Amino acid sequence: MLQKKYSILLVEDEENLQEALKLNLELEGYEVSSSFDGASALKMIHQEHFDLIILDVMLPSLDGFAITQSVRLQHIETPILILSAKNTSANRVQGLKFGADDYLTKPFNLEELLLRVSKLLRKSTSVPTSSINEVYSFAGHQINFKLQEAINVKGEKIALTKKESMLLQLLIENKNTVVTREKILQLVWGYKVYPTTRTIDNFILSFRKYFEQDPKSPNHFISIRGVGYKFQD
Repeated sequence: MLQKKYSILLVEDEENLQEALKLNLELEGYEVSSSFDGASALKMIHQEHFDLIILDVMLPSLDGFAITQSVRLQHIETPILILSAKNTSANRVQGLKFGADDYLTKPFNLEELLLRVSKLLRKSTSVPTSSINEVYSFAGHQINFKLQEAINVKGEKIALTKKESMLLQLLIENKNTVVTREKILQLVWGYKVYPTTRTIDNFILSFRKYFEQDPKSPNHFISIRGVGYKFQD
């Protein structure tokens, strides 16, 4: 018997499957909130505490991988279980790389799902372990994502805002790859009503001022006209 009423967010757009999963989870004693699309799920994650998030990958408005990335960029350590019909090893690796704790392919055995849920909930009540690297160094600079601060090559300490820290982490995680403006707005701001793209430009200008030897001729934070931005160390 459960001694604590664990709270689970279930995000699944297939109505019959969502109802069946919700019923079986509630029969196990869990408190279940549900959502049919990615954008509303992300808002719920921002507004409420959950002990576990169960995510489908193929969702309206924002897919499960994007939600996972956004959650981890904000240093929310809630365990995430991904459910997906995408059953290749590449898909599983992608989900785990983005920060999911477990990945279960459809169709799945209900008993196996419930066992995995129980295991992840035990993990959520244990001492949390570090996910991705909390400290990243490049070209003599050091960024501490957990403390939201950086020390540049000159030894100057820079206090980072939450959004600055999230954007830096996103760019660094995608090192040498162009990250589109749309993806940045989706993952860092997480809403359909986006700030203007000039907002991102201003963040990039700040990064250049913090970390570039010559901000007017950047080597690390590169703008790709009409597409997005790229970090290279």
